[in-house]
Amino acid sequence: MSSHVRWLMLILALSIFCIWVASPPEFKGVETEACSKATAQQIESLRCSENLEIDANGDGENEFVLHITQSLGLDLVGGLRVLLQADIPTQNFTREELAETTNNVSRRVNALGLTEATVQVQGRDRILVELPGVRDPEQAIATIQQTALLEFVDFGGLSNQVLDLIGREIVTSEQITLRGELSGEEDPLAGRLAHPVNGLPFRTVMTGAGLQAASAVLAPAQGTGNPQWLINFEIKEDFQNVFGSFTGERIGQPMAIVLDGEVLSAPTIQAQLSTGGVISGQFTEQEANTLALQLRSGALPIPLRIESTQEVGATLGQESVRLSVQAGVVGVMVVLAFMLIYYRLPGLAADLALVVFIFLNIAVFKLLPVTLTLPAITGFLISIGTAVDGNILIFERIKEELRAGLALEDALKAGFDRAWTSIRDSNLSTIIICGILFMFGQTPGASIVAGFAVTLAIGLVLNLFTAVIVTRSFLYILVGVFRNIVDRNRALLGV
Repeated sequence: MSSHVRWLMLILALSIFCIWVASPPEFKGVETEACSKATAQQIESLRCSENLEIDANGDGENEFVLHITQSLGLDLVGGLRVLLQADIPTQNFTREELAETTNNVSRRVNALGLTEATVQVQGRDRILVELPGVRDPEQAIATIQQTALLEFVDFGGLSNQVLDLIGREIVTSEQITLRGELSGEEDPLAGRLAHPVNGLPFRTVMTGAGLQAASAVLAPAQGTGNPQWLINFEIKEDFQNVFGSFTGERIGQPMAIVLDGEVLSAPTIQAQLSTGGVISGQFTEQEANTLALQLRSGALPIPLRIESTQEVGATLGQESVRLSVQAGVVGVMVVLAFMLIYYRLPGLAADLALVVFIFLNIAVFKLLPVTLTLPAITGFLISIGTAVDGNILIFERIKEELRAGLALEDALKAGFDRAWTSIRDSNLSTIIICGILFMFGQTPGASIVAGFAVTLAIGLVLNLFTAVIVTRSFLYILVGVFRNIVDRNRALLGV
């Protein structure tokens, strides 16, 4: 029994951890209501995340972070669905570039605080973005679509013309290079100003691809002026020589900061800039934070256009969600009661294993995280049924062995060993079906099927652990504790 006791200790430790992960955010000290109303500056002083963070040496930097997130889908909380279409022909980009564009879009929406957002490739040239609980659809769409082509442009040789170019759109060498990739007959650079001295495009020194980091800061007021929002930036090591050499040779000359062709500012180079600098441009707080976000996320490898947008209301609502959860709880209680009444002592072991199975599933959903929609919840509830089905196969096999005259220990061992192949094969066949459903869910209009497939597959995989290891450990421990009673009354084993 010693091995089963060791397994029991491991199962108990795992169960305690899963119960903590599955517990509500408030149980972990998360200030949910305060965080929902706080500004960006106030959030820094609040606990708004369920993450487990460990700072082992007390230096203020977490050596270990376990991300815990409860993601709810559009049908539960409402939100925005955006379908993005590549704005260049499919032969002009690779699947790797589409995947990188998807990653950049994902970083942008996540940096907006939309931790429950889902971003996935649809077909060969489209990206589907779902933003549950989005508050400002216009800002979200603009942030997703914006290509954020940042350029550091040589304004050397200009003096009186610099002020006239602030706020105007200019044409640069980098824009000329990118123009050939755009679809359509209309010239996107038409109407932009060229260099006023030589009539040629302005020379791009470096693009935003050379940035390592960018952050919005509020600079103190100078003299009688007002505080100004600025963007501090750092330069990647690979670009430091180029940028440092240029700024070192142009001290005293203007250099323009250009975003998507528009001159934001043209500060005079005061010193050699090898590692970073500051972008100024009369930004508001929102504009500064959005620009810093776009620069951190990087320019999209593929330009995108909005194919369609749809604001989605919560189809269930709070009352319907409450009733759905209540129905699930009632169903689980009925199953627990049936197993206990019909199978008695083995049924008690199955009930304990089922409780572990439920908390283990919920913990996995929050650790991955899995976006819970109504189909996803349905997949989870079906997986509970499969977990019970595995236990029934084991217990019926044990009863057959006992009726055949085997000793109790031999019957228990034979029951688990001989039922294992049936449990394994049935679960694996269903997991294969889940894989097919998940692949089908990647096609346009069928994304909800993927959520069902994911939760059902997770439940089936975890069932291979709980139906065999967890149930076996509980049953052997219970039989050991009540051995004398079981020997006198085999009816406790359902025989």
